[in-house]
Amino acid sequence: MTEHLINLKVNGDAVAIRVPAHRTLLELLRDMLGLTGTKEGCGNGECGACTAFLDGTPVRTCLVLAVEADGCEVETIEGLTRDGKLKPIQEAFSETGAVQCGFCTPGFVIAAEALLRKNTDPDDDAIAAAFSGHICRCTGYASLVEGVKLAAKRMREAAAN
Repeated sequence: MTEHLINLKVNGDAVAIRVPAHRTLLELLRDMLGLTGTKEGCGNGECGACTAFLDGTPVRTCLVLAVEADGCEVETIEGLTRDGKLKPIQEAFSETGAVQCGFCTPGFVIAAEALLRKNTDPDDDAIAAAFSGHICRCTGYASLVEGVKLAAKRMREAAAN
């Protein structure tokens, strides 16, 4: 089995680690680094549960080989919380009941955060586009959309002050 030494930043911390060539970024995060917030759902990129940021872009980590992240910056659901403070989207999801069982929540949070980093006033179509490819079996999506709208509103209010 061929291994490669890769260097990357994970949630702001420098990581140098040897990984087998066949390991996915998801396996690196969960199994080798213990960051279990990123979930394995379908294993083929269709459910969105494994979504994390790779150099600021949301990716399905089950489809990315760990060696492809060499030299990159990875931000997981754990990395969104800084100094014990949740992001507006995390607070809003909690308040609107968008978390339900929680399995798909990290992927939805990353997708919503990516949207809100670009657009703090998204309409329903923009939210639907951000959530395309993410599957939830618990919420019916209404509370997820409500959470994004609440977070966006709070972000706009904070920017105005």
